[in-house]
Amino acid sequence: MNPAVLVALLAAAAVLLLVFGLFGGRRVSPTERIEQVAVAAADAADPDGATRSRGTLRSRLFGGRAAANVDRAVEGRDWGSDMARELARADLQLRPSEYLAMRAGAVIGAPVITFLLGKTILPSLDNGIALLVAVVLGWWVPRFWVNRRKSKRLSAFNDHLADTITLIANALRAGASFLQAIELVVRETQPPISTEFNRVIREVNLGLPFEQALANMVRRVRSDDLELMTTAITIQHQVGGNLAEILDSIAYTIRERIRIMGEIRVLTAQQRMSGYVVAGLPIFLVVILSVIAPTFMEPMFGDPTIGGIPVGVIILGLGAIMMAVGFLLIRRIVDIEV
Repeated sequence: MNPAVLVALLAAAAVLLLVFGLFGGRRVSPTERIEQVAVAAADAADPDGATRSRGTLRSRLFGGRAAANVDRAVEGRDWGSDMARELARADLQLRPSEYLAMRAGAVIGAPVITFLLGKTILPSLDNGIALLVAVVLGWWVPRFWVNRRKSKRLSAFNDHLADTITLIANALRAGASFLQAIELVVRETQPPISTEFNRVIREVNLGLPFEQALANMVRRVRSDDLELMTTAITIQHQVGGNLAEILDSIAYTIRERIRIMGEIRVLTAQQRMSGYVVAGLPIFLVVILSVIAPTFMEPMFGDPTIGGIPVGVIILGLGAIMMAVGFLLIRRIVDIEV
């Protein structure tokens, strides 16, 4: 098949999937609507929200009524609501329509760039396999970027959570109510701690029960330590007790857990680096060889063939699978839960 026709078909398929995925929906509960309003209000109060100014190209492209309709259609579905929550967890000032447009652009743009490179400076990319890999990368890279942002934000949240709990406990000992202690946290801490607790205050001010606001924060952040704290607070509100002492015990437990995790990362650093070398070195060598000697990899895509597929492509596929299995096994071995 002509590579240009393949690119056109893939682009058409991506657009059709994007359009058909917008139909149908579900009813949004009042609790979810309050959470969405609170998140939007917190984002609007963020200084970084200045990027949404009306004079920017981004606001012109995604600030119209059509983009708003797409947002409502997407957020009305289960996967769309999860997408909006994932973007909030990654602390990205993106709406679902913007994120979908970014992924569609990556899926279409990556094979187009690969096709142009194959026709000009990298002849080894002038084949259907390279275009297929480009499509997969175009779909996967934005997701990887969001997950990376989520992971970094969660690490920053967990690193400062113990100090935040201690701050709340000290405020309670000084005679402040719990909401006043949370307001102190918002004033005295840095994002993402201040951002998430600010959303809790906004949800409570909008009429959401305090326990539900804490549960929403746990669902947004997905931190085991935060879930431990909110569970203790909920139980204390139901049965009573000295909340300051409970929070001190939780803060001590979290600090010890973080210390042990740091020691484990130091002890397993060499093994984790071995996994990166196993996965990255063959890819690096292929890229270098394709640049230095563009025709070096051509025999891998020629005769002989098995079932119409070149033997070299089969060998490369098996090698990629074995590399992935080795990388996952190493990651699984060094992933020690505390």
